[in-house]
Amino acid sequence: MENKNKILVVDDETQIRNVLRILLESKGYSVTDVSNGRSAIQKMQSEPEIDLIIMDIMMPKMSGLEATNEIRKFSYVPILFLSAKSLNTDKSSAYGFGGDDYIVKPFESSELLMKVDALIRRYRQYRFNSDVKSEDVERYMFGIQINRKERTVYKNNEVVELRDKEMDILLYLIAHRGETIDVPTLYSAVWNEMPLPSSSNTVMVHILNIRRKLEPDPSNPRFIRTIWGKGYQID
Repeated sequence: MENKNKILVVDDETQIRNVLRILLESKGYSVTDVSNGRSAIQKMQSEPEIDLIIMDIMMPKMSGLEATNEIRKFSYVPILFLSAKSLNTDKSSAYGFGGDDYIVKPFESSELLMKVDALIRRYRQYRFNSDVKSEDVERYMFGIQINRKERTVYKNNEVVELRDKEMDILLYLIAHRGETIDVPTLYSAVWNEMPLPSSSNTVMVHILNIRRKLEPDPSNPRFIRTIWGKGYQID
């Protein structure tokens, strides 16, 4: 059976693009390729039905990270980074710009195909089975999507289960995006009580739980930031 899923390959090396095209088309995927980040943005704007982007990181004109950052402003299509860099810091940075997965060059064909299949399967299931209107979804770094109206959170197109108070904290910080919220204010808003000496620990535990569920590296949080001596903030 012919596979109708569409993949955009973005790489400045012609040989890599050709190899990926041959590999993916042999599995029935429809493949389009471009050589830089700017062209990737333009292609996604003209063809929003694309199901997956395989994105090189180091490219002329605009890097894969910069392109992903721009694409995330209007699309939550899954993005698989392809890079010669293998350090965890490189991967963390890529996820921070909105990537969904990462594979290191040179790669095994079987590993790449498994990642491609998994990312597209999750994305299509989310896109076609969800009754959440796309205009109601707010998109953030690390593939996080939040619908405040429906009180739902997705990470990389998969549902994240948050407890009621965790959701309340998250929504309050989002409602005050860009502001530093101190612990007494946050506690009073979420629990509807005057803060007690133990309130700081209560808030901290809930923040830690949210970070464990949403941050790629909870020990180095970048989504919910701690502003030392002042409180918490989402940018």
